[in-house]
Amino acid sequence: MTGTEVQPPPLTIGGRLFRWGERTYVMGIVNCTPDSFAGDGLGYDVAAAVRLALRMRQEGADLIDVGGESTRPGYQPVPADEEMRRVLPVVRALARELDVPISIDTAKASVARAALEAGASLVNDVTGLQGDPDMAPLLAEWGVPAVVMHNQRGRPFTGVVADVLAGWQESFRLAEAAGVPRERLIVDPGFNFGWPPEQALELLRRLGELRRAVGRPLLIGTSRKSVIGLVLGGLPVEERLEGTAATVALAVAQGADIVRVHDVKEMARVARMADAIVRGWQRPEGT
Repeated sequence: MTGTEVQPPPLTIGGRLFRWGERTYVMGIVNCTPDSFAGDGLGYDVAAAVRLALRMRQEGADLIDVGGESTRPGYQPVPADEEMRRVLPVVRALARELDVPISIDTAKASVARAALEAGASLVNDVTGLQGDPDMAPLLAEWGVPAVVMHNQRGRPFTGVVADVLAGWQESFRLAEAAGVPRERLIVDPGFNFGWPPEQALELLRRLGELRRAVGRPLLIGTSRKSVIGLVLGGLPVEERLEGTAATVALAVAQGADIVRVHDVKEMARVARMADAIVRGWQRPEGT
């Protein structure tokens, strides 16, 4: 990434203006599930979810992502009404308490609609609008931005960059056919979603290439992923902090715009330091 690189235009999310290329934004993860791969699922404990989100905001989160269905390998799909029971009380409570945008992590249009009505202002869809035919029309109706992820699970592998770009192009096609402009979309390459470990690492190395190819802001979620544990000799989830930090720093160097993380305090510091190196830094007056 260079200082002369053309950046995507700013995007308003939940009343906040996000200026891409100036710094890396941090998205905190709130899992309202009993079976999160990261061991942080909160189930129906609304108070605990709210406390976690408020703490993340204090630690530097720019957005909070609330999800009610695990996407771990081998996960059991959750009916929409159950997913709503998990996330809606949390979204409603956070809409009253938080001063940053709330994202709803769901692939179901009915859940997304209910969450938007409850106060969410961003949809994070791990199927890239390809899992529910009603999702793109919902985005058009509400005029809200969305994260479209490429999900490699169940797809033949031809090449990391080619496969991710093909997935994103299909998401763009579905969005634009429904009346959602591409300028309202954030892309996510789906790190560790269906990739062999070697290809997941290649994806991280080539983030900058992917971002430049589509000219959209890029979100990456590497936090506590299994490939980190594998590379570091089989580390359990709770010992993947340093490995996550390495992936976040590299993602920033490759031009990532948003990093989606569990450990907000630590990763916000990593992102801030990496930003100072990559994007430049000025000493505050009086120091």
